[in-house]
Amino acid sequence: MLRPTTTPGSKAVLDGAGIWRLELPSGPKGNYRLAQLDDYAALDRAGFAWQAPCSLSLEARAGTSAAIPGTWGFGLWNDPFSLSLGMGGGVRRFPALPNAAWFFFASPPNYLSFRDELPALGNLAMTFSSPRWPAVILAAAVPLLPLAAIPAFARLMRRVARRVIQQDSVDCHIDLAEWHHYRINWLPGGASFFIDDACVLETVISPLDSLGLVIWIDNQYAALPPDGRLRYGTLENQERAWIEIKNIQATAAQVCTQKMSDSQGES
Repeated sequence: MLRPTTTPGSKAVLDGAGIWRLELPSGPKGNYRLAQLDDYAALDRAGFAWQAPCSLSLEARAGTSAAIPGTWGFGLWNDPFSLSLGMGGGVRRFPALPNAAWFFFASPPNYLSFRDELPALGNLAMTFSSPRWPAVILAAAVPLLPLAAIPAFARLMRRVARRVIQQDSVDCHIDLAEWHHYRINWLPGGASFFIDDACVLETVISPLDSLGLVIWIDNQYAALPPDGRLRYGTLENQERAWIEIKNIQATAAQVCTQKMSDSQGES
């Protein structure tokens, strides 16, 4: 079941027609704003619901045809950057390498590709596949992260990431303000992405982990470009930013079709 998460002033509202509206208020940079739906917040990664073969489809539109400041999108991922030690009875989750298959919409100054030949921002269909490294190995690298502020070290990080993390992506040139039908088919040997029933990306790169379903909009950016000048932070929203989602359907080999928007309306 999809559950909303919002920062103060943001909204995740389901109307009587079965349309989710995720909305950020206007505001300055420096304040993080998020509206999100997901099905994994209370789970450890081993309990994430989705494995190949499965399919996710939905219809979406944005409040503007221009890039929304920050990022938004929908798909399946392993929430790799979260950290929770299980205090107070919460879920225990350590950082991991990224595994994802999703539609990812990123405005400047985002730069979200380890490979120079692939698009790093825009209207992306994107997949990542990473090995399941033990958390202790990743924890050992944490003390080195401040060195990422040094361009030469950040360039080295990108080269290492290219060897460890497989990636594929394509920029989809569409009018974001119009309703479009999106579908992701995730198979053990690859993934395919469709917009309005036209295939925009077919790749042999397949995520390896169990994944969770996520739909979000936020005002965050991150950039690790080829010059190694790492940048990250939050962007100004000069006006309200929103996306609308409807007809969310996720299917897997072992389950029947779940119409999640309907189930949320009944809960």
